[in-house]
Amino acid sequence: MQTLHCFYRLYIRDPNEVLSFDVYVCVVQKGYQETDSVISTVTTKVKGFAYTNTSDMDPRMWDVADYVIPPQGDSSFFILTNLVVTPEQTQSHCPELPNPSTVCKDDCDCIEGYNDPRRNGIRTGLCENFSTTVKTCEVFSWCPLEVDTRLPKKALLAAAENFTVLIKNSITYPKFNFHGRNILPHVNSSYLAHCEFNRLTDPDCPIFRLKRIISEAEADFQEMAVKGGILGILIDWSCDLDWWAGKCLPKYSFRRLDSQNQDNDVAPGYNFRFAKFYKRADGVEERTLIKAYGIRFEVIVFGTAGKFGIVPAIVNLGAALSFLSLVCKKKKYYIKSKSGDAQNLTVANIFIRCPLLQTGLC
Repeated sequence: MQTLHCFYRLYIRDPNEVLSFDVYVCVVQKGYQETDSVISTVTTKVKGFAYTNTSDMDPRMWDVADYVIPPQGDSSFFILTNLVVTPEQTQSHCPELPNPSTVCKDDCDCIEGYNDPRRNGIRTGLCENFSTTVKTCEVFSWCPLEVDTRLPKKALLAAAENFTVLIKNSITYPKFNFHGRNILPHVNSSYLAHCEFNRLTDPDCPIFRLKRIISEAEADFQEMAVKGGILGILIDWSCDLDWWAGKCLPKYSFRRLDSQNQDNDVAPGYNFRFAKFYKRADGVEERTLIKAYGIRFEVIVFGTAGKFGIVPAIVNLGAALSFLSLVCKKKKYYIKSKSGDAQNLTVANIFIRCPLLQTGLC
């Protein structure tokens, strides 16, 4: 049910004259309409490639199979922009990374079988040399252990800013049997092969360049790509179906969703780990562990449609007439001056909120 804000402007030339009313109703909300909420489905397809050549990795060409993880998401997609790689890990024994809880002097400091979920493995009960100056408790784990402090200061896949994403969005308002797509009727394959979303020159194109998306969200791609983040692609399908249905078009906006509180920057960005497993010639299982940093794009579709309904129109008109009949019983209005004398009110502007008319008024 909709709450209505009504505006009544009363003109009173003389207390004995009949009041004349200019009643402005449903300025913001249309009380004569039935409404329905959007039902939506979204699919995405990312395109682009990047080349890297660093001291930690061999020269490599990255394509969509490498940097979109997972290949399909639920109204979202993730673009890998930075990573820490720990290659050739095997299940074996190795000293823990130095930490106040792992540094030891002898075996007595290391409890066999102890498992701290914030560390890297199960302790063997031995105190081993981590370096020439530091000894730590040995663990059974995937060794060598990951050192995630070696994150590149510049995003490894900085070229990802030029990747593009095709967003296909289909919606329906079941109450009104209305269906729509963000790929509009005039869009064909030839157009899609060359278009790119631009709010001023090409607002109908469903293909977006990642750098433009993040720029419109008032963020910097290269800064965001180092430690990752979450960005919302908002598609608004709010429509007035009393007008031509062809006017019901999607409206795009973009917003960064992860916290940007400068006073509390603990655990910033967005990251997760995954591994690629191999079998060596000697039968030993081996893996490459990847801590992936990147940008997760959430496609958020929302909207409400309204259309004329005879029932709400009659109900609200009847309520309006009943309310106005009470107002019109008084023909004289007086206002007291500061001295307490009564003066005739020549013009009064009265704003009234109608809490009883919860469905609106028209």
